[in-house]
Amino acid sequence: MIFPKSLIQDLHKWGCMKQTGVSLRYMMEFGSTPTERNLLISAQFLHKELPIRVARRAIELQALPYGLSEKPAVLKVRDWYLESFRDMRAFPEIKDTSDEKDFTQMIKAVKVRHNNVVPMMALGVNQLKKGVHFYENLDEIHQFLDRFYLSRIGIRNLIGQHVELHNPNPPRHCVGYIHTKMSPMEVARNAIEDARAICFREYGSSPEINIYGDPSFTFPYVPTHLHLMVYELVKNSLRAVQERYVDSDRVAPPVRIIVADGIEDVTIKVSDEGGGIPRSGLPKIFTYLYSTATNPLEEEMTFGAADVPVTMAGYGYGLPISRLYARYFGGDLQIISMEGYGTDAYLHLSRLGDSQEPLP
Repeated sequence: MIFPKSLIQDLHKWGCMKQTGVSLRYMMEFGSTPTERNLLISAQFLHKELPIRVARRAIELQALPYGLSEKPAVLKVRDWYLESFRDMRAFPEIKDTSDEKDFTQMIKAVKVRHNNVVPMMALGVNQLKKGVHFYENLDEIHQFLDRFYLSRIGIRNLIGQHVELHNPNPPRHCVGYIHTKMSPMEVARNAIEDARAICFREYGSSPEINIYGDPSFTFPYVPTHLHLMVYELVKNSLRAVQERYVDSDRVAPPVRIIVADGIEDVTIKVSDEGGGIPRSGLPKIFTYLYSTATNPLEEEMTFGAADVPVTMAGYGYGLPISRLYARYFGGDLQIISMEGYGTDAYLHLSRLGDSQEPLP
């Protein structure tokens, strides 16, 4: 796609501006009374903030190492970012509720346009990997992808939060995407069901899962984020146990999940006896496109409206992306492994909600 020179100049101007982070607590307090005035203030903030964030990513997409910027899939992603930047910049000043509603529809369309950014970037990196043999030295690419995906989580969260505040019948205790009384046990149980269902589909059976914690404990968080992270960890554990015990006469040991509520953090530990990861492989588990499974991302894949087909293995992005979701609200994800025995994943979630968004 060819974009006018003036748009590219504008892009570089906006890409130099300072980003403004918001905290989970601020989003919760601000959104708890979604009056027309608050929605107007929110839209005016996004009207200035989103182009800055999108411009930064678009500029970075044009300057990637090893010729990654020239790969067809990456060019497509870059075009999506430029189109979104163009749409946001073309939108006039937001003065009243009618402008705000139009703006909300526009950013909603931007969010949909970017639905397939992750698989499309994965395809681009794959196109690169096929042509080069220095996979060990993809540090620069990994750092870029960390920044890129972290920023994408932020952009989608801000848009989604604003759009959801328009919901005339929000679910109880929900402020936009944020559930003010989220039960981590309940979310974990739902994620477990989803992970087991996919394990059954792929292997015909699934290890048991035991979960321990206080079912009445709640704290404010974004349930969709937590679901995604727990689902990923449980899925990995189920696959490891399933593959280790596939030809064994012994009953596969259960995966154990513990939810602990501390003063600063809520920690969810997922423990399996799936044989663990060799120590030499541990640094690789948070890199992109490191998957021990066969890669379902092949060139023939066409990206329609639906996302990539869900398999047990995924395309090697589950752990690094889960860690970014954890870090986005001030948490973290750590993996400890005992080769020959199993793996423990510690998912830390910040209870306080005070930390500002990380702004790559």
